[in-house]
Amino acid sequence: MGAQQSVNAGKAKVDVHVDLTHMLCEALLLPPMRNSGATFSQIVGRISLKHPSLFGRSEKLDVILDKGINESNAVIAFRRPRPEWLSQQSFVIQHTMTPEIAVHGFPADNFTRSGSRGINLSRLSLGVELNEPSTSNWTSGTSVKFEHIRPVNNEGRSIARDHDGFPLTCSGNLHDNMIILKQESGYADVNDNSFLKVNLQMEQGLPLVPKSLTFNRVKCAVSKGMKLGPTFLVTSLTGGSIVGDMAPYQAFAIGGLGSVRGYGEGAVGAGRLCLIANCEYTVPLAKHLEGSIFMDCGSDLGSACHVPGNPALRQGKPGFGVGFGYGIHFNTDLGQIRVDYAMNAFSRKTIYFGINSGGGS
Repeated sequence: MGAQQSVNAGKAKVDVHVDLTHMLCEALLLPPMRNSGATFSQIVGRISLKHPSLFGRSEKLDVILDKGINESNAVIAFRRPRPEWLSQQSFVIQHTMTPEIAVHGFPADNFTRSGSRGINLSRLSLGVELNEPSTSNWTSGTSVKFEHIRPVNNEGRSIARDHDGFPLTCSGNLHDNMIILKQESGYADVNDNSFLKVNLQMEQGLPLVPKSLTFNRVKCAVSKGMKLGPTFLVTSLTGGSIVGDMAPYQAFAIGGLGSVRGYGEGAVGAGRLCLIANCEYTVPLAKHLEGSIFMDCGSDLGSACHVPGNPALRQGKPGFGVGFGYGIHFNTDLGQIRVDYAMNAFSRKTIYFGINSGGGS
């Protein structure tokens, strides 16, 4: 959902875009917590500059700036033209500033929201991305990048420890450095009656610079949808594991929209392992109108105690959560408007409102 304006400046194109996604909570009249996911916390403004031929040889330059109320993202990407049968190269520089509430936030209102501990992550990365040509239903991409990660407080000053005195980085210093080799593969088989999608991501931390983190992080997501008469059933399963060196911010956070609805972001838990299952059953109600029922569940598989500093256990997160509810989906020319009503295991309720610009489900 949003507004967009495009301006042509010579060969370059400038897009200004405002995206609006709301998550409304039952207790809307209470003062919103910083980074709690309350109303307006997910307003994002975007400025995008695109140049189709920077040096006259079809080299593409993309400059993107996203700014939310509590977060920011800046990306500079340079792409050189190559034959279609070769992998496409991109040189990318990115800087993000995000609140670290998924791991270090505290659950509030019976785990429906996550409050801030005043910890933010400044992440600077430089690297090369290679996207392989698509073959049949498969896609593949490889990247190598250097990352410099620095925890900061709300005033922008570097911090090394949380409010309980536990290290925020793997090194115990004010920052972590790592060189990451990432391989991502995807499979999609889609037709009018069903779909199957698989996504596999593997990250390997390489010990190529002093005090660099060495680890292996794997995440796999599988989703299956099928038509049952006029209705549609979608199930998905996501799992992840990390071994080797680890900073707390690398833990798999469980809870929130896209994970286990009815809980705040990361309010279920954060561990070295994760397993999340989702199921949604959609029924047509009228033209352009659908209703759905859903159930989500997620677990850290008892791995929270293996995260340095035990942040999830110190915040009293349960490590396992179940959410269920129902929703209304209205398909429009602008996209699909979704309103979901979720309840967690503590009988606390949350309303999610959003617009999927991609259209239907």
